[in-house]
Amino acid sequence: MPSAHLRYGQWTPAGVIAAGERIGPAFFQAVIATRAHPEQGFRTCLGILSLVKSYSAERVDAACRRGILIKARSVASIRSILQNGLDRTFLDEPSEHQPLRHGNIRGRDYFH
Repeated sequence: MPSAHLRYGQWTPAGVIAAGERIGPAFFQAVIATRAHPEQGFRTCLGILSLVKSYSAERVDAACRRGILIKARSVASIRSILQNGLDRTFLDEPSEHQPLRHGNIRGRDYFH
């Protein structure tokens, strides 16, 4: 059997998360946790690790954090975030909306 196939068979969930330590283990934990079987997330995690060859670990980590927030947990999504530079922009955090004050707005007290 080819050595690459043997190496792939030796991965464990803990090993994948440990390999992702420098990028950010939270993304790897999220990917593995969302799969019915942890092994189904290995390819995604290894694909994210391969992005470090093209982008810095800091950028991949920022893209992974953004991916967690928007529930985008695929290699294609993280690659798209990196290609479009979205890892360098901040997400707008949802703010508490203040009720509108206007003469035409009746408010909740108007209704029974």
